[in-house]
Amino acid sequence: MATRVRKTNTEQKILDSAAALFHRHGLRGVGVDQVIAHSGVAKSTLYAHFRTKDDLIAAYLRRTDESWMGRLREAADAAGSDPAEQLVGLFDALPASFDRHGFFGCPFVSAAVEAELDSKAHAATVAHTRRRQEWLTGLAGAAGAAQPAALAAHLGLLIDGALASGRLLQDRAVADAAKASARAAVLAHTAPTTTAA
Repeated sequence: MATRVRKTNTEQKILDSAAALFHRHGLRGVGVDQVIAHSGVAKSTLYAHFRTKDDLIAAYLRRTDESWMGRLREAADAAGSDPAEQLVGLFDALPASFDRHGFFGCPFVSAAVEAELDSKAHAATVAHTRRRQEWLTGLAGAAGAAQPAALAAHLGLLIDGALASGRLLQDRAVADAAKASARAAVLAHTAPTTTAA
């Protein structure tokens, strides 16, 4: 048991260091030696936990997926019990993220650009996007959207676009604009349709 706790603590220490470095410098901009130096672990220790840099990046992305999905769900839940309001409220996770540490962009968008298509990192990025879109589609259906997948796709684009623009402009206003656009999209997709007499 003590060995497992020590292993988990070491893994977390490595992942914390990798996350800080990847966040600031991108996936390609960080070498394994930098992660070793930042974390203070021995090279053999890092490789005992992560056999390759791709394994390390994939683990970092899986952990980020859990964290980011948790923040999106918390923001949605804070908006109340109405699924339509939750779809808009989840956008409050974006400015909250900006307020914590500024916009460094979306790690999944960065990984999609930087990782090889056949890598574990790319697979983790695709898994995150699918998971997020399934959740958005479920919420859109519960909100009464005529085409839940179409609304979810629209909202996914707004999330990704806001994170990318936030990185470029370093302006909290992009998150507010994304939320306003989300509200308009939710209203458009959930408005009752009228048929001509």
